[in-house]
Amino acid sequence: MRPRVFLYVQHLLGIGHLKRAVTLAQALSSDGFDVTIASGGSDVPDLGMQRLRFVQLPPARAADLSFRSLLDREGNPVDERWKQARCQALLAAYREADPQVLLIELFPFGRRQVRFELMPLLETAAAAHPRPLIASSVRDIGGGGQRDPQRLQEMAAVVRAYFDLVLVHGDPTLIPFERSFPLAAQIADRIHHTGYVVSRTARGDAETGAGEVIVSAGGGAVGRELLTAAVHARALTRLADRRWRVIVGISASAADAAMIEALGDKMGDGRVVVERMRTDFTTLLRNCAVSVSQAGYNTIMEILDNRARAVVVPFAGGAETEQWLRASALEQRGYLQVVAESALTPQALAAAIDRAASGPLPPPAALDLDGATASARILRQHLAARLQ
Repeated sequence: MRPRVFLYVQHLLGIGHLKRAVTLAQALSSDGFDVTIASGGSDVPDLGMQRLRFVQLPPARAADLSFRSLLDREGNPVDERWKQARCQALLAAYREADPQVLLIELFPFGRRQVRFELMPLLETAAAAHPRPLIASSVRDIGGGGQRDPQRLQEMAAVVRAYFDLVLVHGDPTLIPFERSFPLAAQIADRIHHTGYVVSRTARGDAETGAGEVIVSAGGGAVGRELLTAAVHARALTRLADRRWRVIVGISASAADAAMIEALGDKMGDGRVVVERMRTDFTTLLRNCAVSVSQAGYNTIMEILDNRARAVVVPFAGGAETEQWLRASALEQRGYLQVVAESALTPQALAAAIDRAASGPLPPPAALDLDGATASARILRQHLAARLQ
């Protein structure tokens, strides 16, 4: 019988958390698990939900870059009645799935905003007979580099009280987990580094995007400045005569998408193509002259996996440091060029693009990029150990 996994994920701003969760879920499915994904963020099309059961909870998003407050589907602040209703919807979905594995993305190292439903979920799972294997799925860098001693102790206490495993989707030779979670030693018996989780779609043809400059900003929720700077930078680079494909992202507002398209028409000399999204993004990366993007986890890993010449501009809104930490470490190893968001100008971006274009092809990444498969293997091993 295929063991059942219930995977909870909440994306609040971009779509990276959901995309990584789907990549992980597909690996679990390929390894013989039946997977239910419960998503608390907005619906995102074309993420590859084949063979997965998907439960869309009443969606919530962050009110601003502080991530402290949540808004509902209509943009209203969530209240206690909304929280109770969503908690009940989550618990109902969990009970229907009746899983052998409960996998919660990021919590307790982040997503404090949804403790109102995650603590009841954990308590329900912990009280079940038989009790499911309970695991946290977290990036190499935890939630925002939290340094408050009380919060850190709370995180460690929740792990020790409820979680059997902490699957850290990273390679400690690049960024050890204790860099963002100083109390890692207190939960060392739960931690398993899986390697980085990378979406590996079927390889497309060698012509798609060949020689182009690919400009992207993930889901696009906070990519306006980068995309605008890139369109302005085009004429200043050695690649001004190439096709520049600008992907604004499905989370970008209609106004921002229209503005970028108008700017491309005005300044692109017929060489700028503006699109909402591409389902063959990894093929474009593999064939492009240079990739220009933000530095989200998923995009960075796809850049490394496809050995793309790349310039990244780490998102630094609010208190975010995650993208900067990872991108800086990779720049030091020669895998990409970094432009700080605070230093983003068309001139600075153009110079970085020229450096990337004139440099050698990046070497194969000397990092573990097999995190999705390894996660499935670790969960299966721990389930098997319970039956012995």
